[in-house]
Amino acid sequence: MAASASTSVRRGVPPLRAGQGNSFLLRRLHSLSGIVPVGAFLVEHFVSNAFATNGPHAYAEQVKFLTGLPFATVLEWVGIYIPLLYHAIYGFYVWFRGEGNVTEYPWTGNWMYTAQRWTGLIAFIYIGWHVYTMRILGPHLFGETNGVPGYYLAFGKVQHEVVVTWAFLFYVVGIIAASWHFAYGIWLFCAKWGITVGENARRKLGYVCVLIALAFMFTGFLTLWAFRMPKWQGEDQKVQQIEQHQPGQLNY
Repeated sequence: MAASASTSVRRGVPPLRAGQGNSFLLRRLHSLSGIVPVGAFLVEHFVSNAFATNGPHAYAEQVKFLTGLPFATVLEWVGIYIPLLYHAIYGFYVWFRGEGNVTEYPWTGNWMYTAQRWTGLIAFIYIGWHVYTMRILGPHLFGETNGVPGYYLAFGKVQHEVVVTWAFLFYVVGIIAASWHFAYGIWLFCAKWGITVGENARRKLGYVCVLIALAFMFTGFLTLWAFRMPKWQGEDQKVQQIEQHQPGQLNY
């Protein structure tokens, strides 16, 4: 009698198991790390790079300030690289454990979830490439290269890359992905941590997050274009001179 009265549960939507094992803590840490410190670093990075709109000298002075901070390398690893790797790796773990159902359930939430996963992947590839080209290839920004301060070459290093069309477009895609991922991450963080309660509050925050994403994209595009402005062309040649061991010809 009890068996016949039981209600069948539609398959395809697994139940939520909040607090099961360590997943609740790991997910909360994943959500928090996306805001602090990774999100905070993203804000700082966009602001610092925006100094490029004031020219090579202003950009060099900003890089000089950042690279001159005490324990700068330690701060990079503890405050950026390690949290970023955790956020990315655990995000991929959650993504690959799940089952894509955006075609079966084409709700706004599903589309946003899918967009958040893919923008995270694109942003991670973009950040990895950016770190590789800026911190590993060519002259180092920390210290000196052939007697030339690394911060002096910072503008030229970026310019040397973005003058190439495909690299410029890759940066555009990366800026869009990182901006959207962070902005929607704020919305998710506020929802998960109980900061926004109710549909009305979440809807209003959604509008704010869209504005945040657009503001980041606008700032990123202006910064990116600054490296291609005709009046500041030629800074990349300084990097080539350093690589050819001709620092004596530079005026700095």
